[in-house]
Amino acid sequence: MLANLLKGAAAAAALAISAAAPARAVDLQFYFPVAVGGGAAETIQALTDEYMQLNPDVKIDAVYAGSYQDTITKVITAARGGNAPQLSVALSVDMFTLIDEGLILPFDDFIKTEEDKAWLNSFYPAFMENSQTGGKTYGIPFQRSTPVLYWNKAAFAAAGLDPETPPATWDEMVEMGKTLTRRDANGNVTQWGVRIPTSGFPYWLFQGLTTQNDAILANADGNETNFDDPRVVEALQYLVDLSTRHEIMEPGIVEWGATPKAFFEGQAAMMWTTTGNLTNVRANAPFDFGVAMLPANKRRGAPTGGGNFYLFDGSSEEQLAEAVDFIKWITGPEQSAKWTMATGYVAPRPATWDTETMKAYAADFPYVLVARDQLDHAVAELSTYQNQRITQIFNDALAAAITGQKDAATALAEAQAQADAILAAYR
Repeated sequence: MLANLLKGAAAAAALAISAAAPARAVDLQFYFPVAVGGGAAETIQALTDEYMQLNPDVKIDAVYAGSYQDTITKVITAARGGNAPQLSVALSVDMFTLIDEGLILPFDDFIKTEEDKAWLNSFYPAFMENSQTGGKTYGIPFQRSTPVLYWNKAAFAAAGLDPETPPATWDEMVEMGKTLTRRDANGNVTQWGVRIPTSGFPYWLFQGLTTQNDAILANADGNETNFDDPRVVEALQYLVDLSTRHEIMEPGIVEWGATPKAFFEGQAAMMWTTTGNLTNVRANAPFDFGVAMLPANKRRGAPTGGGNFYLFDGSSEEQLAEAVDFIKWITGPEQSAKWTMATGYVAPRPATWDTETMKAYAADFPYVLVARDQLDHAVAELSTYQNQRITQIFNDALAAAITGQKDAATALAEAQAQADAILAAYR
């Protein structure tokens, strides 16, 4: 009898100790690319710290992995070594690569409630095109963008153009570009009409031209490209002609990273670059500037771009569930508003734009709405299986035409043949 009482007391004491013990801490590792100016690292760290304050049993180690390319390389290396992070932001176009490597999990497996389903369905459809395949969702839009046109209003006024009216068509961009291109007494160009970067992410800005010419570069299954479509050839010839025929853009390869600085210093009156540079331009342009949708040809159009959240296989269910909770929180309206205001990236859910915070910001700085509104005309960024190989082939073809090594049709036909040889295995 006494032994039974002692056993009961011991069990009760153990139960009391167990109930009083704090929940076991959950450790998460989060890889994040820092590739564009605008205080991204500071903002993402502040948001991560805020989440940990709200959830003291969660510890998140945010690893700033460098460029997008650096990040995907480090993530894949870590995952292959059995040390994958629980979550990472990587390019939306890396989805097929990560699936092919067997590294990521669909978010659908963690969607349990009606509230969860509503959240998953709350993102802009244009961003979900690079986030879903085979009926499953593998990426959650976060650091998303489209390219937009920036113009120097002072340069427009000095050239006798209406500073409030940017070019709306390809033809208008050429005509305005001719007026804006300035030369000194020796004939040297001191200001180019337009600057469209052709390094770094050349296919992405070029995809603005192909979309405007009503061409789609790849199918939704990621296993077929259309590089030799006559409309793609025509778009590439237009890009080449900006330098060789119209003489409104610097000849040769135009550097991506140097473009904002060239714009600030008056070396180009217009530039195409990511809306992710919007906050950077606002802070550093020494003149009044404008932001507009990319000019149209057969239609308006631009590719989406930027990064998604991914979940990586190899972690505990508890860690993955917590990672999903963090992603749900950081894509929430108020958190997303902070991110957009700090960087210029497009808030990926309409709910963010409905907050009083974003309404006030947009009222003060209406240009933040341009990329959002351009989503009505946007298409998925070029994304295929073996994506890095395919985009490198395509980028090389663009460079060959831009530098005069090959004509546009030949360069693109060769690129298509190489892409076909690689992607045939995925059909």
